[in-house]
Amino acid sequence: MARLPRLVLAGQAHLVRLGTLDGRAACADAEDRARLLDALRQALAAERVQLHAYALLEQELRLLVTPARPQALARFVQAIGRRYVRGYNRRHGRSGTLWDGRFRACAVEPGECLLDAMSWIEQGAEGLSSAAHHVGAGRDVLITDAPAYWQLGNTPFEREAAWRQRLAQGLGSDTVARLGSALFGGWAYGRAAFVEAVATPGRPAAPRPRGRPRRTAGRGAA
Repeated sequence: MARLPRLVLAGQAHLVRLGTLDGRAACADAEDRARLLDALRQALAAERVQLHAYALLEQELRLLVTPARPQALARFVQAIGRRYVRGYNRRHGRSGTLWDGRFRACAVEPGECLLDAMSWIEQGAEGLSSAAHHVGAGRDVLITDAPAYWQLGNTPFEREAAWRQRLAQGLGSDTVARLGSALFGGWAYGRAAFVEAVATPGRPAAPRPRGRPRRTAGRGAA
């Protein structure tokens, strides 16, 4: 079966994951981390992409971004690769790609579903992440706060306190499973109405039900 085209929507948030090849560390040291942040900053500006949340784990990079144009998402990820991987290879005496192939992405419904994606990115992230920005521990100039985050409170203190509480509570296993299914399947993450609205005849936004289509009444009657 031919691979479906990536579902990318202009002006819509997308959860993105880049995993490393063969379990290699994405960053070996502080200099690598600084280079990755710089590559991220340049790619955001070049492709007019907004960054709402991020976390660098040992073997993957998680992002929540909104592209201004559908084609900007792939160009943004490619720009990170060009700017960061070239220097990474030069520093560590290697060649070839750092990432394990095609990046994973899913469109995310605004509101509560977007906050789920933010929480999945930042929850438990140690080291380089946007969590400090959202809980008031430091200002991150890379971040454009999503409207859903602003709606957590009328003041920065209220928003930061609400976000600390949300990260402490964590996500339920069902929510984590739904996010993972959408991300690795390339489906939309959101309520049924959102998923239906963003689907097109040539690009479904959710997996089709298994089995044969149900026969309509009277079909095949003599």
